Amino acid sequence: MSRPRRRWQLPTLAAAALLVAGATAVPVIAQESPAEPTAQTQQEVEPRQEGYRKIGYFTQWGVYDRNYLVKDIDTSGSAAALTHINYSFGNITEQGECFQANQAGVGDAWADYQRRYTAEQSVSGVADTYDQPLAGNLNQLRQLKEKYPHLRVQISFGGWTWSKYFSNAAATAESRRAHVESCIDMWIRGNMPVMGGEPQGGPGSALGVFDGIDLDWEWPGSEGEVGNVIRPEDRENFTLLLQEWRSQLDAVGEEHGKEYELSAFLPADPEKVDLGYDVPAVFEELSFGTLQGYDYHGAWDPTTNHQSGLFLGDNEPGPLQVSGEIVVDKWLAEGAPADKLVLGVPFYSRGWTGVTGGGDGLHQPAAGPAPGRYEAGIQDYEVIKASAGNFTLHRDEQTGQAWLFDGNTFWTYDDATEMTRKAQYVKERGLSGAMIWSLDGDTPDGELIAALDDELPIGPNPPGEPGDPGDPGDPGEPGDCTVAAWDPATAYVGGATVSYDGHQWRAKWWTQGETPGTTGEWGVWTDLGPC
Repeated sequence: MSRPRRRWQLPTLAAAALLVAGATAVPVIAQESPAEPTAQTQQEVEPRQEGYRKIGYFTQWGVYDRNYLVKDIDTSGSAAALTHINYSFGNITEQGECFQANQAGVGDAWADYQRRYTAEQSVSGVADTYDQPLAGNLNQLRQLKEKYPHLRVQISFGGWTWSKYFSNAAATAESRRAHVESCIDMWIRGNMPVMGGEPQGGPGSALGVFDGIDLDWEWPGSEGEVGNVIRPEDRENFTLLLQEWRSQLDAVGEEHGKEYELSAFLPADPEKVDLGYDVPAVFEELSFGTLQGYDYHGAWDPTTNHQSGLFLGDNEPGPLQVSGEIVVDKWLAEGAPADKLVLGVPFYSRGWTGVTGGGDGLHQPAAGPAPGRYEAGIQDYEVIKASAGNFTLHRDEQTGQAWLFDGNTFWTYDDATEMTRKAQYVKERGLSGAMIWSLDGDTPDGELIAALDDELPIGPNPPGEPGDPGDPGDPGEPGDCTVAAWDPATAYVGGATVSYDGHQWRAKWWTQGETPGTTGEWGVWTDLGPC
């Protein structure tokens, strides 16, 4: 199953929106005269003492047309540079509860946990068996975490297409409780349903894959996709929904002996911020929030422009005035803590064709979206780089944006130079890091993630990393263990530590009855050394 790449469209200034690739594509509304930066937004910042967050979205549907597998996160070098992977997306019912399906546009359990991978396709290099309880992307993510223990994986709910019923989920105390409970049961406790005649699934089958939750509600209190449910109470209810999530995640975290994180994707449009978010209250619950740093302009606009400019240019056409800096300033001014803000960056470009007016093509009239490999008006960075020889490269040092133009077709995008510029901006503003939409747009050798990593290293203690079980103190003689001894009758969850045969061991996922030291390199137990 394949779904459209476009996911985070922004609202129209007027009702007249252009039809792009069969969907209404709409631009961001930002203030016509951005407010002067406040002392809060321009204050001197100290360098971060811990590493930076780098969150990459892995798209469920990218395994099809793009053939981008979880293994590619490893072979590209991206896994070593990331702190978090957001798996997109999980869907919810009209009543607001999580579910699984194998139906186009509704769900893809096959990609999630039923598809069996060959040894060549697999992170571990071992082929899946027909009847193993967990296969698909989730099993591959589990293997990736085994190889890179610092990585945290979150399930992201919603997105542009699947935000329709968030308002229902958040509407009442009972709906909030049921929503969170159902999603934790499926994605955190790992109780995937057995369905469609496939043997995968069952109680605890996906336990330990996910370390947190990402809410991508587009948007509380204002329009997103046509048909989304919207209520005036969404702003208040969003905060209450986050509180319910935080409460239940804390409870299951105590049960599992680990801390589960909670994040949210946040809009660029100042009006949407005002309508949907009590910012200080929201950040009381969030571990961090990711800011929309792209889709500021696209082929829904009648003239070419930068889709992800870091700064505002002098000659912006029309009433739309938006940049990465304006977005960051808005959230800081509303009370968001800088060290919880993550700036989004695109690993794709947006383009127009039929551009007239001459010159370098910027701010010129266009006929419509440029042809794209997967969707009109959009091209992955990997594809753009491969075709760049047919264009002239231009760079706007004022706004922080690159573009390609051949006299007819215009592509706005971020290359490694612009990624470096944005990463430096993240450091200058004291922000938490960078978020990537999406990992499948990069080159096979991870050119863009490498540029980010050069400026935003994850450090020895990546933010949110589960970390080691702690300083064991005097290790003593072999066999002198203070950690509880392994018990074959006890069920252990991922992250649990035990002692056995004079060593400490950490479980990678749920296990019961599997003896430490007997499960091999890719097995459930990691040897932490002598006690």
